[in-house]
Amino acid sequence: MTKRRSILSILFSVILFTTASAQAPTPVFQQLTERQNRWVDSVFASLTPDERIAQLIMVAGYSNRGRTSYDDSLVTLVRTNKLGGVVFFQGGPVRQAKLTNRLQALSTVPLLIAMDAEWGLAMRLDSTVRYPYQMTLGAMQGTATDSLIYRMGANLARQSRRLGVHVNFAPSVDVNNNPNNPVINFRSFGEDKYAVTRKALAYVRGMQDNRLLTSIKHFPGHGDTGTDSHYDLPLINKSRAQLDSLELYPFRQLINAGAAGVMVAHLSIPALDTTRNRPSTLSPAIVTDLLKNEMGFQGLVFSDAMNMKGVTKFFPSGQADRYGIEAGMDVLEFTEDVPAALLQIKQAVAEGRISQESLDERCRKVLRAKAWVGLDQYKPIVLDNLVRDINPVQDELLNRQMTEASLTVLKNDRNLLPLQRLDTLRIASVAVESEKITAFQQMAANYTQVDHFNITSKTPDSTLARMRDSLRNYNLLLVDVHLNNIRPGTNYGLQAKTAALVSELVATGKAVVTVFGNVYALNKLTFPADTVQMSRNIEQARAIVMPYQLTSYAEDLSAQLIFGAIGASGKLPVTVNQRFRVGDGIAVRPIGRMKYTIPEEVGIDSRFLTRQVDSLVNVGLTQRAFPGCVVQMAKDGKVIFRKAYGSHTYDASLGAEPKPVDLNDLFDMASVTKVSTSTPALMRMVDEGKFNVDGKMADYLPFLKKSNKANLVWRDVLTHQARLKAWIPFWRDTKNEDGSWKPRTFRNERSARYSIEVTDSLYLFRNYPKTIYEQIKESPLNEKKEYVYSDLSFILYPQVIKRLTGENFEDYLKSTFYKPLGATTLTYNPRRFYSLNRIVPTEYDSLFRQTLIWGRVHDEGAAMLNGLSGHAGLFGTANDLMKLVEMYRQRGQYAGQRFISEKTIAEFTRYQFPELGNRRGLGFEKPSFTFTGNAPRSATKDSFGHSGFTGTFTWIDPDPTYNLSYVFLSNRVYPTRNNNRISTLNTRTNVAEAFYQAIKRGIQ
Repeated sequence: MTKRRSILSILFSVILFTTASAQAPTPVFQQLTERQNRWVDSVFASLTPDERIAQLIMVAGYSNRGRTSYDDSLVTLVRTNKLGGVVFFQGGPVRQAKLTNRLQALSTVPLLIAMDAEWGLAMRLDSTVRYPYQMTLGAMQGTATDSLIYRMGANLARQSRRLGVHVNFAPSVDVNNNPNNPVINFRSFGEDKYAVTRKALAYVRGMQDNRLLTSIKHFPGHGDTGTDSHYDLPLINKSRAQLDSLELYPFRQLINAGAAGVMVAHLSIPALDTTRNRPSTLSPAIVTDLLKNEMGFQGLVFSDAMNMKGVTKFFPSGQADRYGIEAGMDVLEFTEDVPAALLQIKQAVAEGRISQESLDERCRKVLRAKAWVGLDQYKPIVLDNLVRDINPVQDELLNRQMTEASLTVLKNDRNLLPLQRLDTLRIASVAVESEKITAFQQMAANYTQVDHFNITSKTPDSTLARMRDSLRNYNLLLVDVHLNNIRPGTNYGLQAKTAALVSELVATGKAVVTVFGNVYALNKLTFPADTVQMSRNIEQARAIVMPYQLTSYAEDLSAQLIFGAIGASGKLPVTVNQRFRVGDGIAVRPIGRMKYTIPEEVGIDSRFLTRQVDSLVNVGLTQRAFPGCVVQMAKDGKVIFRKAYGSHTYDASLGAEPKPVDLNDLFDMASVTKVSTSTPALMRMVDEGKFNVDGKMADYLPFLKKSNKANLVWRDVLTHQARLKAWIPFWRDTKNEDGSWKPRTFRNERSARYSIEVTDSLYLFRNYPKTIYEQIKESPLNEKKEYVYSDLSFILYPQVIKRLTGENFEDYLKSTFYKPLGATTLTYNPRRFYSLNRIVPTEYDSLFRQTLIWGRVHDEGAAMLNGLSGHAGLFGTANDLMKLVEMYRQRGQYAGQRFISEKTIAEFTRYQFPELGNRRGLGFEKPSFTFTGNAPRSATKDSFGHSGFTGTFTWIDPDPTYNLSYVFLSNRVYPTRNNNRISTLNTRTNVAEAFYQAIKRGIQ
């Protein structure tokens, strides 16, 4: 691998760039139109010699000072001295824009506005886009990922220009080969000079192609120092040959590729300038002889901030500025004492230390840069929609893509990742240094049952002891370490107790560790092999994931990586220690679990989709078609829309509070139960050769022999054309005419004989389900064989499955489907496992149960079957239902596991009797042959799904154009089933149709 990398590096340097000895190209800002050149000449001619000097000075500006007096003083400083530019630091975009407009309005020559925005405007401003650190981007592999960095540069350029910013002091092209570097560190692309150069070039081109000036830094290389130039003057004690080979390499190549600017650092480098304590910014040998003459750089040379101790420790303000200009600087950034600086520079001119011709040429260079960025036709910043414009939704997608591409797996014992066989895992997540549930924990819980623990270095020992006892019950620990500081000076935010806690968790032999922080922090969790702590070394973790920083994207996507929704291809961009070296990284492939992302990833406009769905749902809420709902949509296996609306109830009059609906709430699925329990179970039986859809009912239900149902064919039964009655009101047969209960039906207290709990104070005789089955057996058949939707056969499927498998129906479903899928909330009788706060109530039953139905099945027949039936009774979240739905869309497999054969899925989901006008599949609903609203208008012939009486709906369309899954859960029957507005409004299928239209719109 080393040899191959060496060959590629040589080819890269030879082919991609010109040689170092060649004359560097003319920077883009020097290539102006005739009109722009006339503007430069005109402005230059209007300036006095003193004003030309002032064009070379940039002062600092802040928009977070919040004081009119500060703004006034800055305006006075700029206007009085007729300065050339302002470099902005902390603040907010609107405040900065207003201050910029004020400054520009009062400046005779438009100001060049600059910022340090290495990882986006958010490096300095609130309410703006934050991109990954360069070290994070350094982990991305392959030239294809460079296009992401190019897009980052292009997007940042557009945001900057919208904000009135013309120069970005970025990127850092320092090769960081010193782990203890206190100032560059995570700001570098890494320690491989070729990778640093290639990625920096992509960033520069993205910005410059979109009219943003760049300034590569920190010349001649700040990567190998243990001193922060903000606080002292670092010493780089390397030979010229070493500097040429490493530090200077990226600068040469990027200059030859057309970089517009170079920022010079405050460094003492004896090999380049032997003058004691002279910073490189003040060195003619470095700025003029090396950078301008030897390397042929014709662009703008910027100083690093002139207020830093690296320069002011030995040279006071004013004097330092003079020496900087004498050394060859074009622009002095962050001059502290402007009058002193101007006075000193003028004195140097008078003394003949600087020629007026040299200053004039530098002034012209600055004016040419101003013309190139459009200041020759200056217009004020438009404040309307500013924040929206500099926060494009496309940047969220870009951030996700870059973060995903950087994720690095450093250990994967026995290919543990991605996690499989979820039914065998008892998972706890332990967030270290986070008191609240983290984004990582929230995302992990989307995939299966995960119990959360949160600890910090301040957690009491008694709490830690209880946690240790609890963790013994789990066979897998997801340990997410949250380091809220990225800098080595703070030990990367790692406390001694934190490190000890991580080591202790690793020592269990059950830990998958994800470190959200600086990659060098790994060294603080790694002990030498000959120490006692080796047994608690992070190396002993079963798997290690490195996301490089603590962001919501990193947390979200790291969890998705662990569960196999996405893969990992990142490699370490630096060497941490002997165990973790540059280039390390284990490739991990995704296994097809649902990915959670944004609509733009599948080509859908999120704003359009959200507007459409919100509008339709809000009409339903306003017209009280349902108190609340959850909508979830996925395309190509990617969940791109999840939103909860409304409340559990309209008010508290029936005893349930109008709690806002949450994504994790459980709903009564009603008849969606049919395609979530009975239908998948039968498909599995078909695959195993235990069930024949062309067999007869009595073949699998012997008690139906000698009944009118004995010879009914299952294919007709499953398509609702077997002449079965639609339903039977079983509960009515339990009452006398006076309303009292018949003997051996109900009691108000539980006992051994009356053990089927229908409500808190109503218990059914334990053997009564046999009466229900007998009623089905004895029920008459419809006269005509035609489509009549019937619940009756689905009530019997639990008996079929138990007879074929020997297992209880619910146990069979959970062990065969739900637990392996991670759909752990899908369950009957949810009150056994979940608090009522998480369960959405349905109807107030004024006829049978005379109470609010809450946490128990709405359907009366299912209630009398102890809540467990094949036609109704299943509860769960939208997210867990979608896992089952996704398995259908993926033609019977999910997360690398085959649940149902593709052949059987195809058979059950096709039209069975279209020639008879029957639109049904086997168990599944399909689109009507002429639109009736039972399915989305755009649904294809291959699509299928089902609706439920309580206001539920799910739809799958495997057509390649759409490839979608959709779940809608509501409680439209609250407080009464007589409310059917959800159907008259056609809310469920109209929302699905909005999904189709969003896809079509994205294709156009």
